[in-house]
Amino acid sequence: MKLPFVVVFAFILPLIRAQVPHWGPCPDPAVQPAFNLKQFMGRWFEIAKLPAQFEKGRCIETNFTLTTDNSIRVVSSEKLKGELRKIEGTGVIEDMKNPAKLGISYSYVLPYSPYWILSTDYVDSALVYSCTDILRLFHVDFAWILGRTRTLPDATVEKAMNTFAKNNIDVSRMIPSKQQGCDKTL
Repeated sequence: MKLPFVVVFAFILPLIRAQVPHWGPCPDPAVQPAFNLKQFMGRWFEIAKLPAQFEKGRCIETNFTLTTDNSIRVVSSEKLKGELRKIEGTGVIEDMKNPAKLGISYSYVLPYSPYWILSTDYVDSALVYSCTDILRLFHVDFAWILGRTRTLPDATVEKAMNTFAKNNIDVSRMIPSKQQGCDKTL
């Protein structure tokens, strides 16, 4: 019985080191009611985030495009050490009764990760949350404030932080994303 635990622990150790784990299962936040996937499509800039091991650069943005088979093409980019890095993935609606709960994968061998739209007005800002339970003992989560422009008013960011907090999502470690000095054509 000890060997499987050691194997599982070795598999999740990189996740633990990259993020701050929280005891207990993931929270179950409310998501955007009557979510309209088509209106959400397009270019979003990262305004603030919980630190993530896979996002180390600046000028981070993601472009969402509906494909003909009802999946979503997801292209994320960042500037790191002066170079533009892009990664392409696929998004899906995991439950048609709750279309604000998307799943995104950047690899054919990895499962879809939760990508839940907690709130959006479609034209200015969006709040996104992702959480993974580890054996229901603890969870690792990610949260993002997105904007259609590279900056948002302080009041919008403050409102977003309050929305996360009301949903039992700890954003005390949230940091502003670096969107200064970015080319307009990334």
